[in-house]
Amino acid sequence: MSHKILVIDDDVPFCEMLKTFLTKKGYIVSNAFSSTEAEQCINEGCYDIVLTDVRLPDSNGLELLKYIKSKCRTAQVILMTGYTEIKTAVNAMKLGAFDYVAKPINPDEILLTIKQALERKASLESGETVKPKTKAAVVTTNDDVEVVDELDYVRGESNVSTQLHEYIDLVAPTNMSVLIIGDSGTGKENIAHSIHLKSKRKDKPYIAVDCGAIPKDLASSEFFGHIKGSFTGAVNDKVGHFEAANGGTIFLDEVGNLSYEVQVQLLRALQERKVKPVGSSNEIDVDIRVIAATNEDLPKAVRDGEFREDLYHRLNEFGIVAPRLADRGADILMFATHFLNESNIELEKTVKKFSSEVECIFLTYDWPGNLREMKNIIKRSVLLTRGDIIEKDVLPQEILVPKSESMMMTNSSESVEDDLKLFSSRNEEQVIRTALEKVKFNKTKAAQVLGIDRKTLYNKMKLYNIEL
Repeated sequence: MSHKILVIDDDVPFCEMLKTFLTKKGYIVSNAFSSTEAEQCINEGCYDIVLTDVRLPDSNGLELLKYIKSKCRTAQVILMTGYTEIKTAVNAMKLGAFDYVAKPINPDEILLTIKQALERKASLESGETVKPKTKAAVVTTNDDVEVVDELDYVRGESNVSTQLHEYIDLVAPTNMSVLIIGDSGTGKENIAHSIHLKSKRKDKPYIAVDCGAIPKDLASSEFFGHIKGSFTGAVNDKVGHFEAANGGTIFLDEVGNLSYEVQVQLLRALQERKVKPVGSSNEIDVDIRVIAATNEDLPKAVRDGEFREDLYHRLNEFGIVAPRLADRGADILMFATHFLNESNIELEKTVKKFSSEVECIFLTYDWPGNLREMKNIIKRSVLLTRGDIIEKDVLPQEILVPKSESMMMTNSSESVEDDLKLFSSRNEEQVIRTALEKVKFNKTKAAQVLGIDRKTLYNKMKLYNIEL
């Protein structure tokens, strides 16, 4: 069966070109040139994939995304965006977008993303539970490419990563509810899954629920299930997420997006450890551990009356902060290599490493989209790379602008000092510039941060033509 795709963009020639390209690939493609036209198309029938520009003449992509998800819950929405709009794209992820792709569109990249989105849609429709990703990894070396059995989760070695995993190891064996707070793309679900795998429930189900993608009127059915005929469209009995997770762990991602009414139902289920499917008079006992995540300011939402205080405390028995990628210093290149290995597998390529210039760029970029942004950029770069090394010319323009001094100063003094010393033997010029910016160009303090004396610092500044 051919899959239906809706392409939404006010650039008519681009829209028609993409329609022609995707039609040749076997898809059934429709075009809409505004949000109004797109809503009309959605009202006439659901699509498997919706490709939409972030900026539309009569609306923005985020509002349209909400409308699409309310009408077609399993439709996979892919945003098309310039990298200057990456923060908007990141916000869209928490509202249920599958992914975003950068303009200008790369044909191979868009086909790969559509393929992955269709796989995600199929898994949602079949009711599959989330399982740990285990796959062979290509490990890059200077001489060759070596295949090993499994791609491990990157723990990191910076101060913030060490503390993060100390917390994971500490709370995992308990049954405490955990609330993970962090920006979009910081790996909150990986943290949750790590807690599950280290817990006594590791052999039981792990169910991940995207709260931001559940329409309000279907929330009770999604969480607690329903019986056949309980409402229009309930053609079969449905097992809810809580029952499916019985004995194991349920992960509530973006829990801050739940409506107040659903929060009441969720609190009752957590307090009584019982759920009642919609249309049923029988309660089902459930034994679950709850891990929740959000990038919202929940204490503020509690003060504003938008999030129940009792539910907040029920979820927040133990809090963990997911650090921003830009704050993880020495780990940045570890994550980059991890995503390079993943991309090699996914794209069936054998790119070995990054150029020293690219590594330097990675270390100084602010990464507003965090790990998710890095993964997308590296996958795109691997796709575009023809040789063995990823060079600067395949990176998107936005990443080539280094982060500002003010952003540099947000790192803690101790972690930056430790991480800079780790890089003192490579990317030397950039490390020196970073150290000088951090200490507001005080040469004595910069020398201390770098672990060298002032004379050596002066010589290196002269060597690299660094003028203050």
